[in-house]
Amino acid sequence: MQINAKPDLKEHITSSDKKQWYVNRMFAIIAPRYDFITRFLSYGMDGSWKAKLVRMLTLHGNEQVLDIACGTGDITFALASCLPHGKAVGLDITQGMLNIAEDKRRDSRIENVSFLRGDIMKLPFPDASFDCVTGGYALRNVPDLPAALEEIARTLKPGGRLYSLDFGHPPLRVYRWLYLRYLTIVGSGLGLVLHGDPDTYRYIPESLKLYPGQRGTRDLMQKLGFQDTGFHEFMGGIMAINYGSKSALLPASDDPASDDPAGDPALDRQVSSRASLLQS
Repeated sequence: MQINAKPDLKEHITSSDKKQWYVNRMFAIIAPRYDFITRFLSYGMDGSWKAKLVRMLTLHGNEQVLDIACGTGDITFALASCLPHGKAVGLDITQGMLNIAEDKRRDSRIENVSFLRGDIMKLPFPDASFDCVTGGYALRNVPDLPAALEEIARTLKPGGRLYSLDFGHPPLRVYRWLYLRYLTIVGSGLGLVLHGDPDTYRYIPESLKLYPGQRGTRDLMQKLGFQDTGFHEFMGGIMAINYGSKSALLPASDDPASDDPAGDPALDRQVSSRASLLQS
């Protein structure tokens, strides 16, 4: 491939080896307009869907929560507002997204949030670090969904919960076809106008064709050992929140700090050291 050649969309997203590179490149391009695009394509409902995800968690206020593919921090900040004695960690692989999120955190002077760069496939945390893991438009973009779910489960404490918001598969075939056509036509137009490349947002419907949707993700979570799995749908299934819990029967960590509602000091040190890279 030539250095400046445009990568082929379908070739890259159908390859587990090439998809991550393509996704990283795409989000680096769209980061400055990410907030606008998510609101535009959802007719402004994106915020209410994320708020519903946070409400479904019914947080007590002292949890340690990880928000994967945090983007510019919408869900991370919403989580933090429910954690007066806990902490929210936002993780994303795109530095441009994290720079925007960190600017928001600094301007708002929010103290119980940290952001760091990292890969969902290789989360930089010890086993059983978090009470909850959340994700907004995260699982659809990973190169290997079963491996990503296993890595998330590794970082959850026994009984910890995963809540993931993403595009879904409406059960009505005609509705699904119309929905994909909308995403393809509007996404292509936006990509051409904003970035000079229709594939920039046409990635969404193309990746959705390969994603198992809310029912397939629920079934996969069950096969991998998650309990109490299910999903909550919006607008007839075009968007959904998948959820499930890690078995509480697994042995708890021997580290006394893991039972401390104020948090895990070792985890705090690791997050702080990585988050400091954003500010350097």
